[in-house]
Amino acid sequence: MIIDAWAQHPTPRHLNHPMFESLRRWTRGQSHALEEVNGAYPVSATLAALDEGGVHRALICAWVGPQGPLISNDEVAAFVEASKGRLVGVGSVNIAKPREAVRELRRCVRELGFKAVRVLPWLWELPPTHPRFYPVYSECCELGVPFCTQVGHTGPLMPSEVGRPIPYIDQVALDFPELVIVGGHIGYPWTEEMIAVATKHPNVYIDTSAYTVSRYPANLVAFLRGHGRGKVLFGSNWPMIPPARALEGLADLGLDDAARAAFLAGNARRVFRLD
Repeated sequence: MIIDAWAQHPTPRHLNHPMFESLRRWTRGQSHALEEVNGAYPVSATLAALDEGGVHRALICAWVGPQGPLISNDEVAAFVEASKGRLVGVGSVNIAKPREAVRELRRCVRELGFKAVRVLPWLWELPPTHPRFYPVYSECCELGVPFCTQVGHTGPLMPSEVGRPIPYIDQVALDFPELVIVGGHIGYPWTEEMIAVATKHPNVYIDTSAYTVSRYPANLVAFLRGHGRGKVLFGSNWPMIPPARALEGLADLGLDDAARAAFLAGNARRVFRLD
C-alpha cells in the first residue's frame, strides 16, 4: 500500500495564481494537470494520477491565505466525497481571525471528517512561532489531529526564511509537546535541521512532498534507512509532481522491507489515524 501524505486536487484559482509561475516554469511538461487550469479539474483525473503511481490513498489539502481560499474546505470535502474513500481531507484556516480559525478547524474535523490541518507560514509571511498560529496548535491538541506545514525554501515566489526548522519548528514543538507536526517538502536547504528536530521531538515528522526520490539529500536517505524510519512519510505534492514521477527510483534508496512499508504507508496511517 502507498499513501500520499501531501497532495492537492487543483482548482483554477489555485493553479492560476501568479505566485506559482516559478513552479509552472520548473515543471512544464512534467504534469499535464498544470496545463488544464481554465475549467474544473475532474476528481477522476487525480484518481488516475494516483493509479498511475500505484498510490491507494492521498491526503488532499485546502489552501487558505490572506486573500481568501484558493481551495476551500468545502471544496475539499466535495472532492473527498466524490473519491469514494481514495482521498482524505486536510483543512486550512484563516489565522488572521483566531476565534474563527478555531471554529473552522472544529468544523473540519467534527463535521467534514478531516484528519489534519495545514497552514503555510510563507503564505502568510509569518513564522510558525507567531501568536496567530498558537490557537490553532492548541485546538489541534484538543482534537487530536496533526498540524501540517511546509519547511524549507518556497518554490512559489514568496520569502523562504519562515521555513527554517530551527528555531521555528523546534520552538513550537517545545511549546506544544503533544502537538503532532508534519513538516512537508523535507526542509531543504535546511534538511539537516529538520532531521535534528524530528529526532529530538517524538511528535515531529517529515514528508517528502515536492521532491522526487532522485533528489532526496543523502542525509535524508540515511535517516530513512536508520533511526528515522518511523519519522518520514511519502508525499508527492500532486499536481506539481505526479506520484509516479515522485516514486521513480524508489528501489535505489536501499530500504529494507520494514523501512519501505513504513515510509510508503505505515507512518502515514499511524500519524493521521487512518482506517
